[in-house]
Amino acid sequence: MTQRTNWLVLLSIPFFLFSCAKQLTETDDAKLPKKKPQDLIQVLDSLSKPKPGFFYTKISTTYTDTNQNISFKTSVRMVKDSAINTLITYARIPIVNAIISTDSVTIVNKRDKCYIRQSLGYIKDNFGIDFNYRNIEELILGMPLDYDTAQKYFVIHDPYNYIVSSHKKRELKRIDRQDKVPQREDIAIQYYLNDDAQSLKGMFIESPEDSTTIRVDYLKRDTVSGYSVPVEVYIRIVSPRNDIRIELSYDKVEIDQPQPLIMVIPEGYEECK
Repeated sequence: MTQRTNWLVLLSIPFFLFSCAKQLTETDDAKLPKKKPQDLIQVLDSLSKPKPGFFYTKISTTYTDTNQNISFKTSVRMVKDSAINTLITYARIPIVNAIISTDSVTIVNKRDKCYIRQSLGYIKDNFGIDFNYRNIEELILGMPLDYDTAQKYFVIHDPYNYIVSSHKKRELKRIDRQDKVPQREDIAIQYYLNDDAQSLKGMFIESPEDSTTIRVDYLKRDTVSGYSVPVEVYIRIVSPRNDIRIELSYDKVEIDQPQPLIMVIPEGYEECK
């Protein structure tokens, strides 16, 4: 694993299953029962609120981009609205330890004996889209990304999917044509609910400014301590610089069981070049 691979792998933990998984736009033949727009939006509103104080899981990951394909395991510890601690192991050997806080990223590369301290802008520099700390928590927990109860949302008519969007359908078409989008032009998000319209099955995110798209599929979920948490996730990020795909398989999820977040930069480690 190269040094650059370590950084990309770490920061992709919150984001990305490349397999025969059904895509968001793929459907079965049967049409879904019609739902009132306000009912679908109310479901999203309820899904955006519950968040555990503490979260822990182990994730088996396969990372693929335009240059490489690797597999590794990660332990994730999260304190609500505060910090996320990830420990990546390769062949059972710890290689990268990191803490992502509300305003910074600290990474310790144990193999190369060096460290990185950067602002959250480091994520945008590597992935081409500007995620804040709240967004990272939402992706890990399988919640609607960047959902704002004070914002107006729109239901996209599709007989085979329940879709709630941050933009009207005609505005989405302008994004596809790379025309100027009025008002909320920075990021457009489409939320896909499952067939019973009770949980989030995926999202499609477009950032026209960065020419970047992200597709998130929550393929399987489980209920732990009253929370619906991801079990299998597919996320794909396509940008002018890269095509990133990651398989995530959650295991041993623990809710509201506090665990320490550990970050030690050993003496003698220098800043990574």
